[in-house]
Amino acid sequence: MPAPRVRAVLGLTRALGRRPMVIIAAIGLAAGLITRSNLVYLVTLLAGGMPLVWQTVRGMLRGRFAADIVATLAIVTALILGQYFAGVVIVLMQSGGEALEAYAMQRASSSLEALMARAPKVAHRLRNGDIDDVAVDTVVVGDRLLVRPGDLVPVDAEVIDGTSAVDQSALTGEPLPLRAVVGTHLLSGSVNLDGALRVRALRPSAQSQYQQIVVLVERARQEKPPIQRIADRFAVWFTPLTLLMCAIAYLATGSATNVLAVLVVATPCPLILATPVAVIAGISRAADLGVIVKHGRAIEQLGQARAVVFDKTGTLTLGQPSVSHVEGDVLRVAAAVEQLSSHHLAHAVVDAGRERYGALPKVTEFRESPGRGVSGCVEGRRVVVGSIGHLRDAGVTIPDNPGDGTAAHVALDGRPAGSIEFADRLRHQVPSLMQRLAVFGVNDTVMLTGDREAAAKAIAAQAGIRTVRANLLPADKVAAVRDLARRYGNVLMVGDGINDAPALAAATVGVAMGAHGTAVSAEAADVVLLVDDIARLGDAMAISRHMRRIILQSIGVGLGVSFALMVVATVGYITPAVGAVMQEALDAAVILNALRVR
Repeated sequence: MPAPRVRAVLGLTRALGRRPMVIIAAIGLAAGLITRSNLVYLVTLLAGGMPLVWQTVRGMLRGRFAADIVATLAIVTALILGQYFAGVVIVLMQSGGEALEAYAMQRASSSLEALMARAPKVAHRLRNGDIDDVAVDTVVVGDRLLVRPGDLVPVDAEVIDGTSAVDQSALTGEPLPLRAVVGTHLLSGSVNLDGALRVRALRPSAQSQYQQIVVLVERARQEKPPIQRIADRFAVWFTPLTLLMCAIAYLATGSATNVLAVLVVATPCPLILATPVAVIAGISRAADLGVIVKHGRAIEQLGQARAVVFDKTGTLTLGQPSVSHVEGDVLRVAAAVEQLSSHHLAHAVVDAGRERYGALPKVTEFRESPGRGVSGCVEGRRVVVGSIGHLRDAGVTIPDNPGDGTAAHVALDGRPAGSIEFADRLRHQVPSLMQRLAVFGVNDTVMLTGDREAAAKAIAAQAGIRTVRANLLPADKVAAVRDLARRYGNVLMVGDGINDAPALAAATVGVAMGAHGTAVSAEAADVVLLVDDIARLGDAMAISRHMRRIILQSIGVGLGVSFALMVVATVGYITPAVGAVMQEALDAAVILNALRVR
């Protein structure tokens, strides 16, 4: 058996093991059929059925009226009337449906464990010349910390020594890294890219930016209105209809046994089984495409969105700066020097140079000033690439430029020769995704970003996004999502950054770009794209829509058959035991139909 199937079988076995009522009902039913003993059925009904009855009653006391009410009535009535076989069959059906749904949730959430390890947990504290690794929550204001290349900034802090480029895109939406020097304030959760920094803690972990966003996520989750499941919506009217048919049966025949027969054939197998089986199939199909759906409500709602909200940096765009404009004939020699640099912008220059010129010339006498620039000799010419300050330190006279943060300046033989500008690029799959969303009935597409308005509008125009809101804080994004929810009802939010997490939690369905996104956004979201391909969002929505069609088909046909059987049972032509067997046949048909989702 292939490894994925082995894992699936083991996962299902564990899910069943956590719900002993299924095992009790299955063993008891088999033992009763072998021994033909009513006592075995009675013991099974008491051991496996009473926990289910209490579970349903407890839900009703909390205001939850779902599809399992009729099944519970059937179990109790079977016990009272001594129709233990019929009761055991209902117990097996109901507990089996719950176990299947629990298995679907466990399988989805287990795939996220690797993503959750990304939150800042450890800080490198400096004391008396030593470096101690301590838990982030033990850091106090004034502590001196070392932030190495590749580290997350553990708490909000101020740089006291060193220079580096720091990626704050997950927090602010600004795709171009911040140049950190002495005095620069850094937000917790930012990523230090190249140079080592010594920083002073400005706030404890609980008050730092990262933790404040986590608090917003929890608040958004608590205030998020509950989503009514497909099965429960049908149960709202099917349960009263069943009770009405029971009353008719009793008034027409005066037989309590006929009432039980009505309850048994009315037990909503299509509601209890069709949804979890289809959900398992849908979640499994999505997982094959690298889309992890955490729970059944999410995959039911995913394809029904009427407004889709996108973050910009890292979601609609690649989140990695690339060369957008070159002033002067400097790209070839600049790329040659940058070949030997480890700076993240150097990779963009080299990629652009190789794409335009192919092989690049060799460089000699290479030198690098971390976080500031590089220099070297290329084909007999002295080349300096970097910030204005770096060029001035190399003896090059160059005027101030307010765009210094988004450009690398180039000097040849001691004279300014041009500059290289950087920008984020739109993902190539985005325009086709927008067309697909229109086919799915999405009424509005919206960009919510913490980035500058000009940059946001430029990307939105390329993407075909209708509405743009820029310069937003995390709380502003939450407010915008809630406003859209009031207008459209079902809102889908797609993001990847820490600052997106509260809005992901507030949306009807939150989708996180998990391949390079943050742990807090993946945890806040209902759906995680494990592959760096936003087109998979359209695939997941298509799976959801297909799954809903099959669920509605199963429910419609199944409830229709159940109603027809109720009519026959009302006049006494179906006994409870025969009704239970007929329900099992209906169960099999419902399950086979639901598996078509896979």
